[in-house]
Amino acid sequence: MVLQNRPRLVIAAPQGRSGKTTVTATLLAALRQRGLAVQPFKKGPDFIDPSWLSRVAGRQCRNLDLYLMTPAAIRSSVAASSADADIAVVEGAMGLFDGLDLEGSGSTAELAKVLGAPVILVVNTMRMTRSVAAVVLGCQQLDPDVNLAGVVLNNVARPRHRDMLTAAVDRYCGLPVVGVFPKMKEYAVPDRHLGLVPAEEDRRLHRAIEAWSADAEERLDIDRILDIARSAPPLDAPDRAAAVRQDGDGPWIGVLRDRSFSFYYPENLEQLTLAGARLVFIDSLKDTLPPVDGLYIGGGFPEIFAARLEANAALRQAVRDGVEDGMPVYAECGGLMYLGRSLTWRGKEYCMAGALPFDVDLDEKPRGHGYMLMEVVGPNAFFPRGALIKGHEFHHSSLAGIDFSKVSFALKVHKGYGIDGLHDGLVYKNTFAAYAHIHALSVPEWAPNLVRRAAEYRLRKGEARK
Repeated sequence: MVLQNRPRLVIAAPQGRSGKTTVTATLLAALRQRGLAVQPFKKGPDFIDPSWLSRVAGRQCRNLDLYLMTPAAIRSSVAASSADADIAVVEGAMGLFDGLDLEGSGSTAELAKVLGAPVILVVNTMRMTRSVAAVVLGCQQLDPDVNLAGVVLNNVARPRHRDMLTAAVDRYCGLPVVGVFPKMKEYAVPDRHLGLVPAEEDRRLHRAIEAWSADAEERLDIDRILDIARSAPPLDAPDRAAAVRQDGDGPWIGVLRDRSFSFYYPENLEQLTLAGARLVFIDSLKDTLPPVDGLYIGGGFPEIFAARLEANAALRQAVRDGVEDGMPVYAECGGLMYLGRSLTWRGKEYCMAGALPFDVDLDEKPRGHGYMLMEVVGPNAFFPRGALIKGHEFHHSSLAGIDFSKVSFALKVHKGYGIDGLHDGLVYKNTFAAYAHIHALSVPEWAPNLVRRAAEYRLRKGEARK
């Protein structure tokens, strides 16, 4: 391990819905406008916030999660991803000290300590004046090992309100106020049942990004924030760039990646290429299936584009034929939904790929939401029996009419819900479809096994490609 200077900081809040994403995105915009290369990170397994941070920063945002990743893996990820950046900015999740238990395991505070990163606290000050000091002081004193270095005031009403809040933080907490945000509708990003709308999905929603960028220098004390980031101690992690191998000799793995299916950790795609695969990106709304040796279908919002997915009958047929032929297919959540016979959304039924024998019903009621711990109990193409797999789920759908004469469960769920509260991971031939999302750094055997199965399928088909 090598000590490295890595300017970095964490944007946190006393509770969720305080404005962390707004402040983080505005900071990224300001730093980028100054000509700095900024590497964004998001605490937790979320896919949607990172899509916005990637868009603003002009660099791929990465997830940092202490449930899915070891502390060493997190430090390595930050060091590798920010090797050519001027600063790393991490957006926290939920409240600063909210974790998996009473000790705050896996919280944003724990992540900040793992990274040795100073924290800037975003406080929603609506209907609050002097009490802001009590909120900030409580965060300072609950865990003195967390380096709380600055405060951003959000939803400030007027100059008099701002002055009272700033004076209270200064007198009672001894911290600088490094940003002030008024309540403004143009900062808002539209919500959906799974949270914010992904940045890739609708370009009309980019008005929020324009607002963040236009007001960045006015809302934040960028010089002070840079000083805070530079105060971080050297990071104990390898000094290496994230290498991605991609050549033409390995099997070709298709990835459905578009507005319907956009939930992919960059590390998952990188690990596939490092294992020797060549990735072929496919738009499920208009493309047909190219000659690939395997298929990876991530999560997303297939229900929003169900009519267009149904209309692309050629792709649905090709996927169905590939599954039946034994092509290795790995599908997560939205991908699972796509492989079924049908999807019912808001009272209307749409045809899906029909590769697996079940139907999907989707409404506004959450079925599974949170971290998962699963045991591999059945044969499958990707995981050894007996292995314990960590993942996460966030879905509002359920499966009906599963034909267990054709499919079987591969996973026993110890934590989480999965498909029926007890199981996840439907298996048919070389296809594996689950509600669980996995992170490749947490399940290192996944990528090599998918690539190996794809190579075997390619050899069986006898298709040599140039």
